[in-house]
Amino acid sequence: MWEKVIQIFKIRDLRNKIIFVLAMLAIFQLMAVIPIPGVDTARLKAFFEGNQIFGLLDIFSGGALSNLSVVMLGVAPYITGSIIMQLMTMIFPQLKELYQESGAQGRAKFNQYSRLLTVPLAIVQSVGLLTLLQNQQIIAKLGMFDFARDILIITAGTVFLMWLGELITEKGIGNGISLIIFAGIVAQLPATIQQVLFSYDPSQIPTYLVFLAIAVVVIAGVVFVSEAQRNIPVSYAKRIRGGRLYGGVSSYLPLRVNQAGVIPIIFAISILLFPGVIAQFAGALNVSWLSTVAGFVTKLFSNQFFYGSLYFILVVLFTYFYTAVTFEPHAIASNLQKQGGFVPGIRPGNSTAEFLYKVLNRITLFGALFLGGIAVFLRSAAPRF
Repeated sequence: MWEKVIQIFKIRDLRNKIIFVLAMLAIFQLMAVIPIPGVDTARLKAFFEGNQIFGLLDIFSGGALSNLSVVMLGVAPYITGSIIMQLMTMIFPQLKELYQESGAQGRAKFNQYSRLLTVPLAIVQSVGLLTLLQNQQIIAKLGMFDFARDILIITAGTVFLMWLGELITEKGIGNGISLIIFAGIVAQLPATIQQVLFSYDPSQIPTYLVFLAIAVVVIAGVVFVSEAQRNIPVSYAKRIRGGRLYGGVSSYLPLRVNQAGVIPIIFAISILLFPGVIAQFAGALNVSWLSTVAGFVTKLFSNQFFYGSLYFILVVLFTYFYTAVTFEPHAIASNLQKQGGFVPGIRPGNSTAEFLYKVLNRITLFGALFLGGIAVFLRSAAPRF
């Protein structure tokens, strides 16, 4: 492993790409500590310590939300916009065709729609968040000009992070948005380690060892399932073109067990956060019936069994949904047929598509159940350790 790491930094082009990505993530962390004006830090700290929903949002923003920084929303509006666009492919066939069948140009246009949708979503979320924080007296009452200024700053911060994510993606090191989310989570590690060191208790050593063992097992399981794939054998018929022989070789089509990656977890968390956040806003309006409904919703989502069950179901559903959006068996079967390829024992065309769909459903079931189980386990186990 260390030899591969050394080789990475010996290749100039790859080294420059990694340095660029690290620089972009450093800029993100720098932006995360630049606060908007007029913040009561004591009230802000107490608010986030006593609010589980906003505490979870703060983790994904890399601490930017708890600092009320200019990038306090993180990439949440972009993720929400992506979810809405993905769901709309099921309603509008034109969008589905644009996403799946129009090639790279159509995919780029689809992504552009997601970016454009991010701006109004960021405005709406910033308005709601600033209103809630004013009602909680965490920030001073703002005049119309100051309120509009802060909304513009927060929205610009979200667009800036989205742009950073696109720059990182272009370098080919990984998905930029995912890396920004990862950097936000990892940014909390130094504070967590410092807290563990200051509160070190020799009697807690067994707990630390159990936590370490669980972490190793979970990481190994995630890597194993992420790398697992079902290889579908593909043969190519022999063809003669211009006096030359083509085809006659065998290959395979890899179908990953977890085709969707961590996207279903991000989607599920984004959906689950909405009821709690809306309930927080409704409870701050001082309307009796709204406060009653908000209290019921807050209590319902505070129930660990209800929240965990809904979380698991959403992860499983989104795994199937995202896999169906990104992998189209009919398109794969059509491309194989055009190239003279076929699955041994299966007729080309619709029969191949049905076979791929059947296999994909079976392996996705295991991947979805594993992903949902890991998500619920980590959420329930984390507070205990």
